Amino acid sequence: VQLQASGGGLVQAGGSLRLSCAASGFTFDDYVIGWFRQAPGKEREGVSCISSSDGSTHYADSVKDRFTIASDNAKNTIYLQMNSLKPEDTAVYYCAAVDRVWYRAGGLEPYDYDYWGQGTLVTVSS
Repeated sequence: VQLQASGGGLVQAGGSLRLSCAASGFTFDDYVIGWFRQAPGKEREGVSCISSSDGSTHYADSVKDRFTIASDNAKNTIYLQMNSLKPEDTAVYYCAAVDRVWYRAGGLEPYDYDYWGQGTLVTVSS
């Protein structure tokens, strides 16, 4: 299982970014993919997840109505569209995967996921 996150960068508050997570080495429909973030000095927290088999999604309260997760099954890629960004969204963002057989419904805790990609840094300036 390989996950490759990209798309981070520097953006002003109120701006937008789209992160991508390219997945390989497994059957895409069999997994749930999640986005997590970790700010300096803070614990890793769940942002959003999607089941590519049925399109079901979950969001952390802190990003609801601002972030949108989507799946392109033809490209084995998950996107995280981030709008109305705030300085507190600054973090390293990671994508992670878990076999949906083991997935805990609505799970957005790091321990819910087995495979992790490298992170991509998002910096939101005020």
